[in-house]
Amino acid sequence: MLLFGNLTPQMAVATILAVLIGMTVHEFAHNYVGYLMGDPTPKLQGRLTLDPRVHINPVGFLMFVLIGFGILGQAPINPQRMRDPRWGFLAAVAAGPLSNLLLAIVFAIPIRLMSIAPFTLYKIIFEGNTSSPTDFLVMLLGQLVFWNVLLFIFNLLPVFPIDGWHIVLALLPPSLAYEWQRHRQTTNYILLGLILLSFIQIPGLDILGMVIFRPVYSIVLSLLGIF
Repeated sequence: MLLFGNLTPQMAVATILAVLIGMTVHEFAHNYVGYLMGDPTPKLQGRLTLDPRVHINPVGFLMFVLIGFGILGQAPINPQRMRDPRWGFLAAVAAGPLSNLLLAIVFAIPIRLMSIAPFTLYKIIFEGNTSSPTDFLVMLLGQLVFWNVLLFIFNLLPVFPIDGWHIVLALLPPSLAYEWQRHRQTTNYILLGLILLSFIQIPGLDILGMVIFRPVYSIVLSLLGIF
């Protein structure tokens, strides 16, 4: 669906800011941990920064704005230049989604401290019912929690080119890792198929929605104290 299909202007702004922040920290985490593991590429390319302009994939971000899906950023880390190519690469890849989970927890803390009634909190964050600057701040914090949890869950999918595919690759023994690499294009087709099914909206066929959004909402509602 279109990102701005049913959103208020305030919700659209909060969504864009939340995704931009989540993407920037995600890609920075990949690059920073890759650098710590011995790969000089992130430093040589000037990617050890939280400037979103360095990390953003313009075409992918535009696709996200238009259709709700796109490759938001990029982190050109090179495992062959790390001290330990296998485990160093695993740490660098896992750092991305784990940084999003950490961000979600951090942004949920001030919301919990505000002690807002669960029903009111839900209306502000998920329906965009804002009537004051404070409400907008709460909505922005809530969207930061939601999108960072979404980035965490989505990037754990074991399909190429998502982080989850690379995590599985690093964890497998060499013989199985070779087979996993042989079929990476197949997993890419699976991902594309699941995305297309989510747009068709046939009852019972939105597998991607079930795999992603059910755990996302469970985690988000738990972090925000909405039950």
